[in-house]
Amino acid sequence: MKASAGKISQALGAILLLTGDLGAQTLPKVSVQVGEATEPADLSTTLQIVVLLTVLALAPSIIIMVTSFVRFTVVFSFLRQAMGIHQMPPNQLLLALALILTFFVMSPVINKSYNEGIKPYLDQQISKEEAFDTAVAPFRKFMLAQTREKDLALFVNIAKIEQPQNADDIPLHVLVPGFVISELRTAFQIAFVLFVPFLVIDMVVASVLMSMGMMMLPPIIVSLPFKILLFVLVDGWYLLVKSLVESFHV
Repeated sequence: MKASAGKISQALGAILLLTGDLGAQTLPKVSVQVGEATEPADLSTTLQIVVLLTVLALAPSIIIMVTSFVRFTVVFSFLRQAMGIHQMPPNQLLLALALILTFFVMSPVINKSYNEGIKPYLDQQISKEEAFDTAVAPFRKFMLAQTREKDLALFVNIAKIEQPQNADDIPLHVLVPGFVISELRTAFQIAFVLFVPFLVIDMVVASVLMSMGMMMLPPIIVSLPFKILLFVLVDGWYLLVKSLVESFHV
């Protein structure tokens, strides 16, 4: 008991000493002021801050629109629907897996964009305009490799712009929606292939139950264990992730 009391007193003494040291230090003061801009440079800086905050707020949407995230999320959602399990795996897990695979697929593009565009700008070697064009170029090349010409032509006609002579002439506001609908089309094609074996199992189980006269028993209850067994036996996650990653032209 005496040893425990001694340890407690030592701990209390250390806490009091630390509190005294913190109280003796000067804490920094943070303040935000809103005033009248007296020079054009002040207004320019303010607008840059507003634009930066807007971009940060839209960052998740930008990640979805210009990366492989769309294909992963759509296919994983269809897989869960095909197997008939609406809660497992949970949405957070599927989104995390899709995000990790997105970073894996996009890592060469991100590294090239950083090394050729962002890093030279941070080192004050190139201007902002040149840095933006250079940083966007790898993402533009990635999106063009996944986008159908038919989808690009659709938005070129809707935007009523001149026919682009090469890939560099395609503006981003035309390329991004074309890329998104191409990704949705590819994801739905993969989802159809996923649905076929599970649909066959449902039909077989439903036919067996009807032949046995078990009309009141829902076929999905009986077919679910067979679907999970089939998915495990064929190493479904390995095959699905392998096929999805290899389907991108990076």
